[in-house]
Amino acid sequence: MDEKQDHFDLLRKIKEKPASTQRELASELGFSLGKLNYCLKSLKKKGHIKLKNFQNNKNKINYAYILTPRGLAIKTKLTVNFMKRKMKEYDELAKELKK
Repeated sequence: MDEKQDHFDLLRKIKEKPASTQRELASELGFSLGKLNYCLKSLKKKGHIKLKNFQNNKNKINYAYILTPRGLAIKTKLTVNFMKRKMKEYDELAKELKK
């Protein structure tokens, strides 16, 4: 997978479950914790996500990953590009099947 696809998948997952832990995100995406951390830092540096921490109880601090307006715009752009790629693949497969 390329970096754009990883970022797209991560942005989608954050939109679905903003209060997910890093371990949950990594597991659901099939990423190592290191790869997930790298992607999160990259998205944060680009201004696509922000991190909000809050305490559930005295012993544990949790984080919520929030898409910024810029992050939402990038997610939309990546979604459109993803759909275009899939439609192209579908058209190519349909042509091959007609042969």
